[in-house]
Parts: sequence; C-alpha cells; structure tokens
Amino acid sequence: MTSINPLSPKTIPRDLTSGLVVFLVALPLCLGVALASNAPLFSGILAGIVGGLLVGMLSGSHTSVSGPAAGLTAVVAAQIAALGSFEAFLVAVVMAGVIQIVLGICRAGFIAAFFPSSVIKGLLAAIGVILILKQIPHVLGHDADPMGDKSFIQPDNENTFSELAEAWFDIQPGAALVGLLSILLLVFWDKIKVLKKSPVPAPLVVVIFGVAMSLLLRKMGGDWVIETSHLVQVPVSNSPKEFLGFLIFPDFSVLANPTVYIAAVTIAIVASLETLLNLEAVDKLDPEQRSSPPNRELLAQGIGNVAVGLIGGLPMTSVIVRSSVNINAGVKTKLSSIFHGALLLSCVMFVPTLLNEIPLSALAAILLMTGLKLASPKLLKQMWGEGRTQFLPFIITVVAIVLTDLLVGILIGLGVAIGFILHSNVRRPIRKVMEKHATGDEVLRIELANQVSFFNRATLDETLRSVPRGGHVLLDARNTDYIDPDILDLITDFKDTTAQAHGVQLSLTGFKERYPQLEDRIQFVDFSSREVQDALTPQRVLEIFQEGNDRFLSGTRLSRDLGRQVDATSLGQFPMAVVLGCIDSRAPVELIFDLGLGDVFTIRIAGNIARDKVLGSMEYSCAVAGAKIILVMGHTSCGAVNAAVDLICSHKTAAEATGCVNLDSLITEIQKSVDLSTCKTPDQWLAGEKAAYANEVARRNVLRTMRKIRERSSTIDNLVRTGKVAIVGGMYDISTGKVSFFQTPESSSNPLPIAMATVV
Repeated sequence: MTSINPLSPKTIPRDLTSGLVVFLVALPLCLGVALASNAPLFSGILAGIVGGLLVGMLSGSHTSVSGPAAGLTAVVAAQIAALGSFEAFLVAVVMAGVIQIVLGICRAGFIAAFFPSSVIKGLLAAIGVILILKQIPHVLGHDADPMGDKSFIQPDNENTFSELAEAWFDIQPGAALVGLLSILLLVFWDKIKVLKKSPVPAPLVVVIFGVAMSLLLRKMGGDWVIETSHLVQVPVSNSPKEFLGFLIFPDFSVLANPTVYIAAVTIAIVASLETLLNLEAVDKLDPEQRSSPPNRELLAQGIGNVAVGLIGGLPMTSVIVRSSVNINAGVKTKLSSIFHGALLLSCVMFVPTLLNEIPLSALAAILLMTGLKLASPKLLKQMWGEGRTQFLPFIITVVAIVLTDLLVGILIGLGVAIGFILHSNVRRPIRKVMEKHATGDEVLRIELANQVSFFNRATLDETLRSVPRGGHVLLDARNTDYIDPDILDLITDFKDTTAQAHGVQLSLTGFKERYPQLEDRIQFVDFSSREVQDALTPQRVLEIFQEGNDRFLSGTRLSRDLGRQVDATSLGQFPMAVVLGCIDSRAPVELIFDLGLGDVFTIRIAGNIARDKVLGSMEYSCAVAGAKIILVMGHTSCGAVNAAVDLICSHKTAAEATGCVNLDSLITEIQKSVDLSTCKTPDQWLAGEKAAYANEVARRNVLRTMRKIRERSSTIDNLVRTGKVAIVGGMYDISTGKVSFFQTPESSSNPLPIAMATVV
C-alpha cells in the first residue's frame, strides 16, 4: 500500500531543494545517455523533461525519478542502427509506450515480486560501485567517456578499468582541483551537524562552488583553465523558434517494416523490467519505506514513452541514480521529480549558457558520493551475515552488473538466485522425523513442503524406497498448498505397488480435501487404547514420558490426528499414567511430555500435595482406569514452595505473608518436607542462595509426597507391591524445559532400569 505524503508547508521546501539537486545531476546524465546511445543530445534532455513533468505527475511513487536510462543505451544504439534513422526509432518508442500501457492495465507489475531481495540489493550495490568507478575519471577531468554511460564496455572500445588507468595519465589540473575539493566539501558538510541540518543542500553548494572556481581558474589562465569539453554542454537556442527546432518527429511510414515491431517489443520489455526492478530498489532506500504501485508505474512510464516518442526523446525508465540522489537530498513527495522536470525545461530553454558553466568534475563528485552510500560496507556485512544462499546471489549480481551492463547482470544474478532456490528444494524438499509411539512402533514421518514440485521427485522417491521392509511411513501434507501431478503419481504408485511389494505400511494425512485420489488413512495407533494400555509396563510408560520430554525440548512433536483421538476417547478412557503436578501455569503436563488426548490423568494442585481428595482420584486412575505409573512432578521457582520458605525464615502465618487466608494448611504440609536445622536467615538469602534452597525444598516435597501416597492409600500400596504400578518423582526445570526423574526405594517393587531414572 502506498503511503501518500500530501503537500504541506513542511514538505514543499524540502521537495524543491531535492528537485534542484536532482536537476543538477540529471542534466549531464541526460546528455551523457544520449551521447552513449548515438542519439541527438537534445533527445536525452527531452526524456528528462517528460520523465519529470508527465511521469512524475502520473506515478504513484514519491521518491522515484524517471528519465533516459543508462541501462537502455546499448538497446537504443542497436535499434537506431537496425532501423536506419532516429525518426524510425521514435516510432518504436511510441509503440513501446503503448505496450507498457497495456502491461499496466493487465497488472503485469507483479513480476517484480518474483525477484529475490538478494538480487535487488545487489543491483543497488552494483550501481554504487559503477558510480564510483565511472566518476573517478570525471572527478580528475578525464571526460573521454560520456557521464551517463554505465556499461562495462564503452563506445570508445575502452572498459571501466582501462578508463581508470587512462585517467591517471590525463589529469586536468583545474577540473581535478574542483572535483577533489567538491568531494571534501561533501564529506565535511555531512560531518558538521549545523551544515547537515541546513536547508541548503550540499550538492547545490558544490555546484555553486564549482562554477565560482571555474571562473576564478579561467582568470588565472594557463593549465588551470577548465576547457569547454570538461563543462556541461547543453544545446543552446537563441529563440523559442530555434528551441522548437530541436524537436524531431517520428516517421510513421516505417510501420510496414517488421523490424520496428521487434524494436518496440524489445524496448518495452527492457524498459518495463528495469523500471520494476529500479522501483523495488528505490522503495528499499526510502527512509519512510513507502510502497510504490508497480502497475501504476508501468502505466505512467507507457504514457511518458508515447509522449516522448512523439517529440523526439529517448525512451525512459525509473532511474536508480537520480532517485538515490533524490532520497539523499531528503525528498518527501513527488513534487521533487516534477520540479526537476520543470527546471530542466526552463533552464535549457532560457539559461543554457549559464548551465554550460558547470564543471563536470563537480557533478561527478556528487555522483561518486552517492555511489559510496549505495555500495556501503554495512550492506556488504549484512549480506555476508545472512549466509551464502543470500550473499552469493548478491555478490554475483554486483560483479555481473559491473562487468557487463544492468540488464545482463540482473539476469545473471537472478539465474544464480534461482539456482540456489532449486538446489535448496532438491536438497531439502521434505522434513523427515522418526517417531516412536506409545505402542513402541516407529513411524517415519515425511513432512512435505508448502510447494512440492517436479524437482522434488528424485529425493522423495529415494526417501520412500529407503524405508526398510516391514517399516511404516507417514506422508504428511497438512501444510502443503501445491503438489505437482508427477509427485502425486509417484505417491500413488508407491501406495499401490512398491509399498505392498516391500511390506511397508503407508499412512497419509492432509491429502483428502485437495487430492481425492489419495485418501487420508492412519495405520498406526497414536493414542492410548485398551490394547495399548494392557501391553504397557511401568518401565515403558516412563520411557514414553522421557521420549516425550526430549521431543518437547527439541521441538519435534509427534503428529497426531486429534479428530481420531476424539472419536477413540468417546468409547472410554485408558490412561497410561496419572500425574500429580503443580497448578503453576508454566507447567502444563500434556505439552511438557508431548502427550495425546486421553493419554494421562492430570491432577494439579499448588505444591503438588497429596490430600485425601487427591488420593481418591489417584486410586480411581490406577485401580479402575488402569494407569501404570503415578508421577509426582514438582518444578523450580514454585510459588507455593517459595512462600513456605519465606514463612520458615520470617515466622509469619500464610495470611500475613501472602494475604491468602486458606494457604496455611498447604504451606504447613510443604514445611514438613524441610529440615528446619538447615534453614537460612533472611540476611543469608541476600547472598543468592534462596532460589537454590527453595528448589531443594521443592524436590524434598516431591519425595515426601511419594512416601505419603503409599502410607495413606492401601489401594495404591497394594498396586505398588504387586508391581502393577510404580510411583516416580520428577522435577521440571522451567528455565530449560527438562524433566529429571527419580525414585525412592519404596516407590516401586523394583527400581525402573532406565537411564534417566535415579534411585534416591
């Protein structure tokens, strides 16, 4: 959604200064792009004017600036040569604009959403690197290459790096002095707080400084004079009639030539793609993080290209360099872009000779500093920290754009990013988890990804075939939105043929609604039924608790069909265990042990105290419902235990300490677990021992409760003596989620021989 900043007294001054800065930078770039495209110089100026005035008004972006694009220079030059004249080329520009209008109406702007962020960030960084490399020669006064050319291979058969080498042997003293001093001025302006907050933008000061220095050096004479070839060179008209004479009109007689249609489609595709990518990149630079509507932008660019083609201008796109300068200057609304277009028109028409006094080296300094902000070390560090799947597409995009051109580099970066995506899907299209259920059966659960394509076929086939004979596999598609028909055929073939031949049981879940040819079916028991309960021993139940807590810690919970469990439990309850836990909200038993519906009876009372009513519930759970173990589970940082410890030290009643009149008997029972001779004084708690001591009290309280259960219940005592039930203690650490199990000699007929059970 686009956030619109309406015009206001607060935004207008900032937008006007931003528009002025963009105008100063856009002027030589418009001329440079035209020169690099082998087109008339004025065609670049016209594209800048129309891009600012018309596209600026129609666009939904408040930061993007449109104009002739360096990324189109190779396309423009090739199409002018193919069509034989600039007038014929203008027909292709008009037709390309019509195609863009159609694309905007058809809402084709969604294409930009498919470009990975690593590629977009690579585009920004690459433009920054190109600005730095390309503007260094201009800063030194070496202006052999047009300022608007961004391609690695230049029209003079030099390249970006060879041009840098040439520049060191062609330093123009006057231009270099202006360029280097301009850089220093921009750096210090940004460092000094008073100047940085000044309403006067630093680039404007640099341009005024550059003009003043140029005039001063001209008076000095000698080698310090900045020659005309190192100044802006706007076509000069002496009258409005002569100005209109710069306009060139399309030759529609070429409509019979098929080449013009190929040129139109080429321009439309390249210009639209560059616009969408640049728009996405500019939105990332926007401090207000506004979102520009891509379809509206295509429509605006199309109308702009139709208009500019009719009057003799170059095709245009949204341009990162001008947009970046706009953002750095503090733009608030699209008034800035419109104002820059108005300045281009009025200044070129009325004061071209004044514009021609601006040194190119001063403008190059502004662009070079813009490049440093785009290609910042901070961005490089950020992408490195995101891992190789993000860094490699990013850095390859940067290198590819720098060594080729914008469009080719983007396509290379996109190809690399897609390669990583495909590699990730081929390598890890599924998540495999070996689950062990209450019956002891092991089930390999294969959790399918959100999108399962043809590329996943080989890995899924290999995984299914690796299931051992007599094994069990569950295909889980509950989180899957799309499955390729080839994958569905593979699963169907495995179900009907391979699984039966290998004696493999196949369960399916999540298929029924979307893929009726594969009916959901679960062929294993994932809840405690009568048969499961009868086969369980106290030792096995404790193992189930241990395994469940391990899954809770690792975040790999068992997949359960709660609908099936509801149906099953409606026929009766067959719990594996009864758990006496604390009422503390941080100790939910079913989650801590990853249990299903109906697997356990849960009794929760503050301080896990075994009162008479609690014992009655336990007797029912074990003697009637068939539970195999009684787990008394305490936990760290228990509020009831902490209150008891406080009372021991303060000699207060529960009502006095907590304000709760009914806690006395509860806390008294907890206090019975404590050896008063080991109590600390309140001052000693300040040493940080209170928490550890309270946790030890909680553990002793669990041990005391375990003893009291047998002492006060002959029913449970008999079940323990006959080995049908075991009493186990546990301490849940709320800071880690881990449960430690332990026993006393009296808590079962035989100690349970598993690793986590410790006899106390």
